[in-house]
Amino acid sequence: METKTFIVPHDFTPVADNALNHAISTAKSVEAQIFVLHVVPKEKSISEAEIKLNEILSKFDVGNVKVIPKVRVGNIFDDIGDFAAEHHAELIFMGTHGTHGWQHLTGSNALKVITNSEVPFIIVQERKIRENGYRDIVVPLDLNKETKQKLAMVANLATYLNSRVHVITPDETDEFLKHKVKANILFANKFFKERGIDVTTTLAPKNGFDKEVVKHAISIDADLIAIMNLNKNNIFGAIVANYETYVITNDAQIPTLVVNPVDSPYGMGVMFSS
Repeated sequence: METKTFIVPHDFTPVADNALNHAISTAKSVEAQIFVLHVVPKEKSISEAEIKLNEILSKFDVGNVKVIPKVRVGNIFDDIGDFAAEHHAELIFMGTHGTHGWQHLTGSNALKVITNSEVPFIIVQERKIRENGYRDIVVPLDLNKETKQKLAMVANLATYLNSRVHVITPDETDEFLKHKVKANILFANKFFKERGIDVTTTLAPKNGFDKEVVKHAISIDADLIAIMNLNKNNIFGAIVANYETYVITNDAQIPTLVVNPVDSPYGMGVMFSS
């Protein structure tokens, strides 16, 4: 069985340490290796960064997980995605924080990094990963056709981690849209139940749906929220991505799985396959 690969961009901050802890915990469940990547602007900075990165990694209890430090010249907006593609990574675990650290990697900048990658991200803040990992996953399912793509990824992740899935959809008032919502709920229920995954479905007010998603995640004490990044082909880029930015920087600090749309019907179905 081919070894799975995770990437953790690390900027020597505590939130990056937390992202690495999330990656290590998940890697133990799926038998993945982890590349820990630090990006520097010039070659003369490589040696010092390698020393610092190795010092940081020496403090982690990695168990049987293979953790490989890497320092690369470039910029975070291009090189994180490129590095992940070169190493055929399944997931990138990345921390997001406020006014310090890696080029002020706040929500909007994190989203720019995500948009430049074909590999899905799990974005974490300061909240630690629980002993059971991502046991409860909230999946917003709106009427954008791309949102169904994340179902295969969530299903594969849920199968490996023995997770429950909680689908939440906006409650439309228009009769035609109500019919589409109902069809989406039926599709999601069937999709997860066929794979032996426990699933619940919830309708939420359409207005302020992003806030309703986070509110629902808090109410069920969720461990992960899975969303699509629909800014890939947006000429305004991440600047107008209010929904995505709100979710990945949510006040409850619930980690967020962010998936970019791909051309296949249901997205990255090969993730975590044997």
